Amino acid sequence: MKKLLLATAATALAAGVTSAEEIKLGTSLGFTGPLESMAPAMQAGAELAVKEVSDSGLLLDGSTVTLVQGDSTCADAAAATATVERLITAEKVKGIVGGMCSGEAIASLENVAVPNGIVMVSPSATSPALSTIEDNGLFFRTSPSDARQGEVMADIIMDKGIQNVAVTYTNNDYGKGLAESFQAAFEEKGGTVTVNSAHEDGKADYSAEVAALAAAGGDALVVAGYVDQGGSGVVRAALDTGAFDTFVFPDGMVGQALVDNFGAEIDGSFGQNPAAEGEGRDTYVAMAEEVGFDGTGAFSAESYDAAALMLLAMAAAGSSDPGTYKDKIMDIANEPGEKILPGELAKGLEIINGGGDIDYVGATSVELVGAGESAGVYREVAFNDGTMEVIGYR
Repeated sequence: MKKLLLATAATALAAGVTSAEEIKLGTSLGFTGPLESMAPAMQAGAELAVKEVSDSGLLLDGSTVTLVQGDSTCADAAAATATVERLITAEKVKGIVGGMCSGEAIASLENVAVPNGIVMVSPSATSPALSTIEDNGLFFRTSPSDARQGEVMADIIMDKGIQNVAVTYTNNDYGKGLAESFQAAFEEKGGTVTVNSAHEDGKADYSAEVAALAAAGGDALVVAGYVDQGGSGVVRAALDTGAFDTFVFPDGMVGQALVDNFGAEIDGSFGQNPAAEGEGRDTYVAMAEEVGFDGTGAFSAESYDAAALMLLAMAAAGSSDPGTYKDKIMDIANEPGEKILPGELAKGLEIINGGGDIDYVGATSVELVGAGESAGVYREVAFNDGTMEVIGYR
């Protein structure tokens, strides 16, 4: 019997039969810090995709997939770098969903992921600087660049007949990049930015910053900040002093936490964040509800798509090696091929395993352009009667 087993094993090796792996993906998200209210639904989205693929038994000869959680803090580049280093060197992950915020994503990518040849797919790092970063083909994002968000925000403001705005932004790569792209787009359309100034996170009082913004004037205040940090601090100071009563909120501010913080105090305000409409999003939201989390949360759907893209690319490459499967991500994300929605990852794996092509649409109408970033659809929201409502997509 022993000889028979040895002979069988030798035959299998000679035939090139591979054994199933225990594949790990990591997340590097801000479970503490200025966007901590958003991170749980993002983690849950990535977990949903990982479970769907692992349970199918169709990835790389029945390989299983687990997700290892890491806290990027969203604001501390050193802490984020240490987290990603742990995920790569200690946990041996084959890819990372993250970073969450632009500055720490840049640091983690340059200092750890690229030197170690690990793929990172960010669901939410939106700085324009990431479009041209030297990444050796290892970095992708399922959210669009803020170069696009600046244009969309300018269009929304102009459509509301507002010609003059003040801008405050969190003093980091995300805030500065968005503020600059918005100002350029708004002024090109004939608008006026009365002041474009930074604020620091972590302060107890923002009355001095708001006084300077009020002195410059404007029919609305654009708050390119973080809802769990200085962005909300600026809004509170502006409301308490009566400096502004209409606010424009980009993606770092849009979420249930904003409604919880201010309720009807921000009625008449508006904003936007990346989010697609259609069957893919509706399906994802329903799937999330079934397992007990809010799939409409900011960047939750993008996190599902980030994990799904890496796993489907592994199948297409026939390997979990990041240096190999990175070259399949753009193919998976775009035409041609059969369209794959949330809940259809097993179907996608079957098609790939059979030699066919897929076009991963996912929860956010995935289409990767340029160096591997979302082409960009934005959800326009308005705040009325103490609630946030979706009024359209751009």
